[in-house]
Amino acid sequence: MLSWVDGRPGDALALGDRGLAYGDGLFETIGVSHGRPRLLERHLHRLGQGCARLALELDLELLRAEVLVFCAQLGEGVAKLIITRGDGPRGYAPPLPAQPRRILQGAAAALYPSAHGERGVRLYPCATRLAEQPLLAGLKHLNRLEQVLARGEWQDGQHAEGLLRDQAGRVIEGVYSNLFLVKDGQLLTAELSRCGVAGVMRAELMMRASQIGVALQVRDLAYSELLEADEVLLCNSQYGVWPVVALQTHRWPVGPLTRKLQAIARDLLDA
Repeated sequence: MLSWVDGRPGDALALGDRGLAYGDGLFETIGVSHGRPRLLERHLHRLGQGCARLALELDLELLRAEVLVFCAQLGEGVAKLIITRGDGPRGYAPPLPAQPRRILQGAAAALYPSAHGERGVRLYPCATRLAEQPLLAGLKHLNRLEQVLARGEWQDGQHAEGLLRDQAGRVIEGVYSNLFLVKDGQLLTAELSRCGVAGVMRAELMMRASQIGVALQVRDLAYSELLEADEVLLCNSQYGVWPVVALQTHRWPVGPLTRKLQAIARDLLDA
C-alpha cells in the first residue's frame, strides 16, 4: 500500500502522535481516477475550515501539491488524507507551537454493487444517536466512534447504509453518507450546525440543484418527514448517489429528481 508521512514514503507514526492519542485531527477520503484526485477543491476547502476550527496551522498549498503528486503515483483508487496535530506530551493541552503531521494512504477503491445505484438500497434504523457538539459539527474529524458503533449494529447484506438521528430524533445523515429528501419537487437536507458531517458531494449537489432550478431547503428534518417524502437519496464522494427504497416496512420509489442528481454526481466523478 502506498503511504506517505509528511511528504515522504513512510508507514510508521510516533506513539506520541495526538491523532492516535486523542483523535486530534481531521481526514478526507479522496477518490482518485487516472492519477487525478476527484473533487479536490471541495476536500481542501472543508479541510481548511476544519483546521481553522481546531486551530491547526496548515500550508494548504503545500498539501495540495503533495496530494497531486501522491495521486499521480497511486493512479486509481482512494487517497486517505489525515492531518493530526503531530506529536505532543501526555495531557490534553495542545503543544505550542504544534507541528501538524500530514499522512497520505492509498488503497483500492471500494467495490459497491451496481444494484445499489440502479435499484436502490435499504436503510438500517440505527439505535446509536449522534451527540450534539456545535464546535465539531460538520467537520470530518478523527473521532468516528459514533459511526463505528452505528455500523456495528447490522451485519447482514440486506442493508447498504444506516440512518443516523440526533438526540431529539431529528434525521441527520447516513453512517457514511449524507441524506436528501424530495417533497413536492423540493430538495431537503438536514441542517448540520449541531452534529453530522458536511459532505463534499452534498455540497456539490446543493450547488447544482440551484443551478438547475430545483428549490432547496436546509433545515431540521423530523422523522415523520422522512416517512412522508416522495423520494429519498444518499450521496457520498466515492459512490455518487444511491436511491433509498426502504426503511423497515416503509417503501419509497426511485424518483425522477433522484435520477437527475445521480446523473450529475456520475458526471462529477467521471470528470
